[in-house]
Amino acid sequence: MAAEGHAPTSGEYITHHLQHWQKNFAFEDVKQTGLVDFSVFNFDSLIYSTVLGLLAVFILWRVARKAHAGVPGRFQAAIEILVEMVDNQAKSVIHNEKSRKVIGPVALTVFVWIFFMNAMDMLPVDWLPTLFTNYVAHDAHHAYQRVVPTADLSTTLSLSTFVLALVFFYSVKIKGLGGWGHELIAAPFGDKWFLYPANFAMQVIEFVAKTVSHGMRLFGNMFAGELVFMLIALMGGGWALTGTGIGLAIGHVLAGTVWTLFHILVITLQAFIFMMLTLIYLGQAHDAH
Repeated sequence: MAAEGHAPTSGEYITHHLQHWQKNFAFEDVKQTGLVDFSVFNFDSLIYSTVLGLLAVFILWRVARKAHAGVPGRFQAAIEILVEMVDNQAKSVIHNEKSRKVIGPVALTVFVWIFFMNAMDMLPVDWLPTLFTNYVAHDAHHAYQRVVPTADLSTTLSLSTFVLALVFFYSVKIKGLGGWGHELIAAPFGDKWFLYPANFAMQVIEFVAKTVSHGMRLFGNMFAGELVFMLIALMGGGWALTGTGIGLAIGHVLAGTVWTLFHILVITLQAFIFMMLTLIYLGQAHDAH
């Protein structure tokens, strides 16, 4: 991965693994130059998020297709428990039964999809990038690849923006365009004409804050987890390169095992939190202020 062919330093290793496989809209390999650059997109995040999304939908469809009224198998029973959990959460915050017929499956899909994307963090750090180097790129310089889509801010903000679009949709559907429009200027300070500008400004701030925090929370936790796995991988790499320091090898195994077991809770909890906030925000879209 280093330019001269020597083993990378710790900084070079982490910097390389934090670089996305980026392309511009002419489908050429490029690197993002600024903090925000809409001329490029993270091709690795798009690939993995799409594949995992299709896998999540396929598994749920497959279980629903094969479900029967008799004694369920272990996998069907697990999915039924998951469906019942999501349905109960949806009923607790969304009291419109007709809306729940759409929002419930959306929340279930969001949970499973995000769980799958988070779970990519459990794979060995160098496994998929190495496969890509050996069988596709044939050049370590081009083996930029991050395999955890939720550790990419563009992915998590896209998800939260989609939730915001659903909030707007149900706000108009439930309250009508006029009713929701009036709510935007009449709350939270009161239905007085001189308060309309302040009310509208507060509503805009609330929508932006919810959307940004919704996406940033998931991104921050998964990015931190990904970085910890890279640091643990460096311990094993240091031992493998030097052949000395058995403590590094032992630390690599112990730290990797402990962090992996703890991370199972993290990836599940983050998927659940994102799903619950989705339900809460959509439930608020049904409530009148």
